[in-house]
Amino acid sequence: MLGVPTVSDLFSTPVATARKGDAPEPLASRMRPRSLDEVAGQLHILGEGKLLRRAIESDRFTSLIFYGPPGTGKTSLASVIARTTGSRFESLNGVESNVAEIRARIDQARTWRELRGETTILFIDEIHRFNKAQQDVLLPHIERGVVRFIGATTHNPYFHVNSPLVSRSQVFQLEPVPVDEVVRLLQRALADEDRGFGGQLVEASAEALDHLAEKSDGDARKALSALELAVMTTPADEDGVIRVTLGVAEESIQRKAVVYDADGDAHYDTASAFIKSIRGSDPDAALYWLAKMLHAGEDPRFISRRLVIAASEDIGLADSNALRVALDAHHALEFVGLPEGRIPLAHATVYLATAPKSNTAYAALGKAMADIEQGRTLAVPPHLRTATRKKLAAASGEEKLQYFYSHDFEGAYVPQSYLPEGRVYYEAGDQGMEKRISERLDYWRALAKSENGGSGHEVDQHARDIDGRGQ
Repeated sequence: MLGVPTVSDLFSTPVATARKGDAPEPLASRMRPRSLDEVAGQLHILGEGKLLRRAIESDRFTSLIFYGPPGTGKTSLASVIARTTGSRFESLNGVESNVAEIRARIDQARTWRELRGETTILFIDEIHRFNKAQQDVLLPHIERGVVRFIGATTHNPYFHVNSPLVSRSQVFQLEPVPVDEVVRLLQRALADEDRGFGGQLVEASAEALDHLAEKSDGDARKALSALELAVMTTPADEDGVIRVTLGVAEESIQRKAVVYDADGDAHYDTASAFIKSIRGSDPDAALYWLAKMLHAGEDPRFISRRLVIAASEDIGLADSNALRVALDAHHALEFVGLPEGRIPLAHATVYLATAPKSNTAYAALGKAMADIEQGRTLAVPPHLRTATRKKLAAASGEEKLQYFYSHDFEGAYVPQSYLPEGRVYYEAGDQGMEKRISERLDYWRALAKSENGGSGHEVDQHARDIDGRGQ
């Protein structure tokens, strides 16, 4: 078939064959890795002996989904896989492509397989943008082996990609590229004569490269683009050398972009870090994550709701005032709005982070719910039932049911059974105000134990005297 590119054509360097007058290919594109060893970062999945690396090198994989922040190398890795396995590489974008285009690429793949026996990797960027119908088109062709599917997304595929497609794929998460790896990538770009600036007189200080790497937020593409801007906009000195200094790097990268997607992983990860910092009693970390959410435009009511939850879940009975502070912060936010509303949010954040911690009430509820969910339900004890139930029982000749009204006893406490089988769910902690709760419970339980041992408390007679009260 004339005009159909070969594998080598797919990975040629366009800048080398660009026509006169064409704009040069961006540095980030030219520096795309050509082998697994050139991939920046991702050692957790591509290091020696790791599953994905073994699968690629042995050419034993079916469908893959890569997800992670922008600039972590999802597209680059897909192309490297095609090169490593000798496969054709076809790509689509989830924003721009439709069903007709998907079918056309699949038909091409089928033709190549039948005529030349070649495998096609169909790479779909932003796969989460495909609707259900578009994703479903892929399924039968993936199952028949017409194409090998590789999807890329910045969103968690378990939430944003159809489950049938996820179930047929191996999912790998790509992490932001570590600073030291970004630095090495920048150094390689400066030294590479074919794809980088190795054929030019360019020098970059270590401080400049470190700054570009740190401010890129783990985004290799952003770092390379900033380096290219620095080189292209800096005039050569009297020696003909383009010197990229720290000042030039600062201008080129500008301010650090906040990686935050309102409905993506960064949203949930940042909120998780916020709550865990409060739980871990670190007010500085909690304030940082709060600031990041506010800066990124997070709904402040989402933040205040998290604070209310944390007040009960993580502080709980150790300081019951924490719930009041969180609720007051929520109401204050609603009352004054932003930007001033951030102040009560900070107030509540610091209060919760520095408060004593206890999750005993939350844990106790979990135990009780687990018993109920497992079918270990209990009938209400006869003496705790409604007055109507007691009258019905008496009319049927059952033994008279006695309920002891706690307020008629000293200390508003009288030992009696409220739960069959003597189950214990709540175990008081020793933090903050919960110490006093623990002391009260110990006293009451000791009193109950004494009564059960026959110490002679005149409960029965007193109950007969007040029968019918407090029902």
